[in-house]
Amino acid sequence: MPVKNRFAELLPEITAWRHDFHEHPELLFEVQRTAAKVAALCRGFGCDEVVEGIGRTGVVAVIKGKSDTKGRVVGLRADMDALPIKEQTGVPYASKTPGKMHACGHDGHTAMLLGAAKYLAETRNFDGTVVCIFQPAEEGGGGGREMVEDGMLTRWNIDEVYGMHNMPGIPVGHFAIRPGPMMAAADQFEITVTGKGGHAAKPHDCIDTTVVSAHIIVAIQTIVSRNVDPMKQLVISVCTVETDSTAHNVIPQTVKMKGTVRTLDPGVQDFVETRLAEVVEGTALALGARAGLQYMRGYPVTINAIENTDFAANVAKAISGNVDVDTPPLMGAEDFSFMLNERPGAYIFLGNGDTAMVHHPAYNFDDSAIPFGSSWYAGMAEARMPAA
Repeated sequence: MPVKNRFAELLPEITAWRHDFHEHPELLFEVQRTAAKVAALCRGFGCDEVVEGIGRTGVVAVIKGKSDTKGRVVGLRADMDALPIKEQTGVPYASKTPGKMHACGHDGHTAMLLGAAKYLAETRNFDGTVVCIFQPAEEGGGGGREMVEDGMLTRWNIDEVYGMHNMPGIPVGHFAIRPGPMMAAADQFEITVTGKGGHAAKPHDCIDTTVVSAHIIVAIQTIVSRNVDPMKQLVISVCTVETDSTAHNVIPQTVKMKGTVRTLDPGVQDFVETRLAEVVEGTALALGARAGLQYMRGYPVTINAIENTDFAANVAKAISGNVDVDTPPLMGAEDFSFMLNERPGAYIFLGNGDTAMVHHPAYNFDDSAIPFGSSWYAGMAEARMPAA
């Protein structure tokens, strides 16, 4: 199962779709143009069913195989949304919408799955059903959760789900995957420190919230270094600090901080939520101030099922011969995890070559990766549901 010749033939067409998506980036759930084009193309391919508006603006396209029997139902997912970033690629098909760009390659993911859908609708060389899932709002909106809560998995009786993401730093045509935790859970927190504001020349008459906040920021890192097994990955980052004063000679009454927690173990995630509150409140109390923590759970850990991971890796190996089956987990997050929480499946990385990292204004998806990605999507259907 090498790269399919059909995708070499389709490469100019798939690339044109990708460039069109790139020129017209849309954020979160506001992917109306992208979703409409995806749906129109899938109908043109002859997909058996195309439904829009799943999870608000998601699209589902169903392709039935040769057999009349029900067989297995395999979901293949791609994300559609862009990012609020000003593009700096200089490519002729750069974003036409200032302040928005496809800086994560979702334009490439969508185009590759469309290529696979076109091929599968043409050939139908499998026994079972393929459900192509085009998801909005991966970039912080939880579109995967929305599609699951909208009943997608049960409506189409999906048995298992597979997703893919490009990855700069991995050579084009190479794949990377691992069983178990693949990407981290991403939680958010907000801390409000309240003291006693006053004149900066009289700190003894104040309870200095800036000093208290500094102590809290340092103390939080002891959770990572002293409270959690060092073999279990944990990141706690305070990313913003804001006071209620901008004057150079005023000690502020309040300070607000925001940050993120990344974990790969649900038990660690539970512990950190509790311990973070203890450290924040206790540190403030020791210094005469008050502090409150608001903790928000975000995307869960992305966990690959062992059997499905092996299958996904074998399909990738057959396509390119280059698969890292024990790639280190990443502390970034992915809302495909909501689908994997409900159904077995796997998530795989596809090399994007030596490019800028995702979420960078100079990032661009490498079109030469398209035949490999489309072949993997199509290959998962054909290998997982071989025709008799």
